[in-house]
Amino acid sequence: MKPSHIEHIGIAVKNLEETIKYYQDVLGLECYSVEEVADQKVKTAFFMVGQTKIELLESTSPDGPIGKFIEAKGEGIHHIAFAVEDVNSALSEVAAKGVRLVDAQGRKGAEGLNIGFLHPKSTFGVLTEFCSK
Repeated sequence: MKPSHIEHIGIAVKNLEETIKYYQDVLGLECYSVEEVADQKVKTAFFMVGQTKIELLESTSPDGPIGKFIEAKGEGIHHIAFAVEDVNSALSEVAAKGVRLVDAQGRKGAEGLNIGFLHPKSTFGVLTEFCSK
């Protein structure tokens, strides 16, 4: 398993609409998609910067992962996502190397991608996501 590129950088925000305005009006980027992922209790917005996406994440519930993250750490970078050929194979490979997983198997994420997270306690404090189509 070798990631092909950074798929996206996830940024936790309190207010998606206000943050979208900043990215559009100040940085000149275009929001091309807004989507709710109900099972993850999150609403997302996406921007392209070259080949890499920026994913803004607003919690739809205080007890969701993003709500808890913002409560503990405030707004900011939440995770980095790498594109891999197959999420399940990648998760199995890193688990065999002793990496602690958040997800033992891939699950559906935004934009129809299969996703799986590695635990930040095994990745030097960086929540890491694998993504595949």
